[in-house]
Amino acid sequence: MKEITLVMRTPEDVLQAQGVSAADIEGMLDELQEHVESIDMANDLHSIGGLVPLLGYLKNSNAGIRAKAAEVVTTIVQNNPRSQQLVMETSGLEPILANFTSDPDVTVRTKALGAISSLIRNNKSGIAAFRLANGYAGLRDALSLGSVRFQRKALNLIQYLLRENSSDCSVVTELGFPKLMVHLASSDDSDVREAALGGLLELARDNTSGNSSVLAEEDRLRQVLQSRIEGISSMSSDDLGAAREERQLVDSLWSACYNEPSSLREMGLAVLPGEEAPQQPPDVAGKFFEPPLRAWAAKHATKGTSPAGERKKDSPLLLGPGPAGGSSNSQDMNRSSGGERMGS
Repeated sequence: MKEITLVMRTPEDVLQAQGVSAADIEGMLDELQEHVESIDMANDLHSIGGLVPLLGYLKNSNAGIRAKAAEVVTTIVQNNPRSQQLVMETSGLEPILANFTSDPDVTVRTKALGAISSLIRNNKSGIAAFRLANGYAGLRDALSLGSVRFQRKALNLIQYLLRENSSDCSVVTELGFPKLMVHLASSDDSDVREAALGGLLELARDNTSGNSSVLAEEDRLRQVLQSRIEGISSMSSDDLGAAREERQLVDSLWSACYNEPSSLREMGLAVLPGEEAPQQPPDVAGKFFEPPLRAWAAKHATKGTSPAGERKKDSPLLLGPGPAGGSSNSQDMNRSSGGERMGS
């Protein structure tokens, strides 16, 4: 990481004179991203002088470098309060927001949004700074673009922010979010549909600003929900299983807006909040009807038993280098399981 930091701190014209290309820089950032997967290494980047030049790459003239830099920042701050604080203290939110709201490259904007999501998640000062910087206006613009991935990330962040701060429901209503989300609730992309329905449900559940009555007056919302009910009712059993989340959202949103259960309940297709997915029955016959290859492998494995009848334990298969130290291993596991990879 020290060598990478040295390169990042070298002026761009010097690197170009030495034959270093934009593709080389992107490859170097790929390597840096692997290092900062470790939460300790991520926190060390600032102490060795690498965080500030990394943030400087967010302003690079090459779109690929800007996008990759945002990806690395996402990895550094994800579920990492210490690095979130360091990025905020070094004014890292400003260039990320600038790329999110105004970069001409949609990939750069999408990666910047992923970095913002990871930076302000569980970070009250980050959320406050995002609000002050008019971040909601950027999210509204993101919903208007045609990029499904960009829309999905924006909707997920909106839903998170509304859950964390119900007072923001009035802000997004004034900015015209409901109509945009109603439109996206009929998207061909199932993830976009679910995220839009989830955001609308957060608005409908907010009793302080009367959003449920506002949404109920939206004729388009009733049409969209009715259309989704018809689509769900015609699904195969496999598709119904995959649409559990959407079925719950449609029924809950209908009930919140119109004070009555949706017709999904009459058809037995509604999923109630807290209702668990049906469990698969135990495989009681599998061991008697094993595939031939599996049965052969099991028989073949027993040939190497020791005279005492005990099988020799195989060495564990290690994929990639082991952790640098035992103390950070559980921390990194918690970090990676703490939430969705926002920058992906």
